[in-house]
Amino acid sequence: MADRIEIEVREMQEKMQEYLRMNWKFFLAEGAFFIILGIAAIIVPQVFTIAIALFIGWLLLLGGIFQIARAIRFSSMPGFGMWLLIGVLQVIIGYFLIAQPMKGALTLTMLMTLYFAVEGIAKISLAFMMRPLAHWGWVFFSGFTALMLSVVVWAGWPGTAAWVLGLLLGINMIFLGGSLVKISLHHGGNA
Repeated sequence: MADRIEIEVREMQEKMQEYLRMNWKFFLAEGAFFIILGIAAIIVPQVFTIAIALFIGWLLLLGGIFQIARAIRFSSMPGFGMWLLIGVLQVIIGYFLIAQPMKGALTLTMLMTLYFAVEGIAKISLAFMMRPLAHWGWVFFSGFTALMLSVVVWAGWPGTAAWVLGLLLGINMIFLGGSLVKISLHHGGNA
């Protein structure tokens, strides 16, 4: 069993390495984009915090409207009541995020804390799967950073919620972008 898992992990690593070698320019551009976006978020974190709340609010509101419309259109479909309920909840939550983005930012900041924690654990796990590949440590460092960001958000709650979401998102984007740039340049040089 352990040999089979080791073979599957090795095959996945070889496929990942080949994919990175063939598409390194795309990953380089994506990394540069995340670095630029991250710098902007660090410079004006309050703007990004409010923008995030408004963006998610509009996504939920519009998604909820479509969900309700579909539920009504297919009212004889099994699960009609659940689809309708989900749509109504999306509309209500979306409306409140749009109407009061600062209060929404408090909630989103707490959700982002959970996101950073889960993202950090996932990136650390991915890094260990990539470990024999060059620069796997950058992915590990990115995951560790995300995990530590979740601790920072939790420690500053609720006073920092007005700006911490944009700031932490910016920092996380810079580390993600940096890891993508480093990995892509390594694999681009071997093409």
